[in-house]
Amino acid sequence: MDIAQLSEALSQGDRRALARAITLVESQRPDHRAEALELMSALPRRQALRIGLTGTPGVGKSSFIEAFGLMLTGEGLKVAVLAVDPSSARTGGSILGDKTRMERLSRDPRAFIRPSPSRSELGGVARRTREAVALCEAAGFDVVLIETVGVGQSETVVAALCDVFVLLLAPAGGDELQGVKRGIMEMADVILVNKADGALRAQAERTLADYKGALRLMRHRPQDPEGGPLALAVSAAEGRGLAEAWEAIRGLVDWRRTQGHWARTRADQARHWFEEELRQGLLAVLTEPRIRARMEALGAEVAQGRGAEEAARALLQEIAPGSPRGARSPLDLPGDST
Repeated sequence: MDIAQLSEALSQGDRRALARAITLVESQRPDHRAEALELMSALPRRQALRIGLTGTPGVGKSSFIEAFGLMLTGEGLKVAVLAVDPSSARTGGSILGDKTRMERLSRDPRAFIRPSPSRSELGGVARRTREAVALCEAAGFDVVLIETVGVGQSETVVAALCDVFVLLLAPAGGDELQGVKRGIMEMADVILVNKADGALRAQAERTLADYKGALRLMRHRPQDPEGGPLALAVSAAEGRGLAEAWEAIRGLVDWRRTQGHWARTRADQARHWFEEELRQGLLAVLTEPRIRARMEALGAEVAQGRGAEEAARALLQEIAPGSPRGARSPLDLPGDST
């Protein structure tokens, strides 16, 4: 199947074509990257509601996504789940067991689940998650759920991929969020305290009240309506609160559309990923054999006492001869006075 045929099959909602397209864009082979760029440029421009989800280990992200996804497909919506699995720092492998954890949703004909390895990328998402989202949109999915590796300081990168960023918390889970609370809490659009059932229900309500109080004191952003962000208690096991969470998400999206935040956010995200691709391209230059050899030679000189900054600027001059020696950073341009 050539790229034109793959694009056509994808635009018709062919799930096998979607899986093949995601495999193509995730490949690191140079010939596959060229084909992936051709495919991405040929895709129909469609938009889905992008929802990013993160949370502490054991909070029940997969259970929530399955219950939430089944509720959405029950309403007639097509739901894609892009689950990012952590890769081993030692072997580079990933378990990729999200389809097993979401067995019922994986059998739903209106759902598509794709686990992908993080490959040690920071930010909780894989290197090509952004392209995978666009592929799911082109395939006609109404909602794309992006499940991150797990909560952490860099996990907020997913906010640059989604329209609504959802943070899942566990009852009495405040202590385990102390180290990352500011970064995550400042970025989350909707906060859900999961496992609000059985013996944990009362604790979940207390945790919810604590976070509501903290949020009122901590932040207000222009893209938040009055009283935002929203915080709710839910139970993935019992299905309690899922409809209310969906109503809150839709209400937030509708408000942002009418206020113009939606379009501005999408434009800002596009610019962000352009700059990120540029950074990655510049970093890729450093892996070229000639540059690696020169880096090794200069590194040996630095080890013998040469100034690190001087050596770095010498290499930058070789990579980009037009760059001024007095540039403040590798990305400074001639004539830039800002």
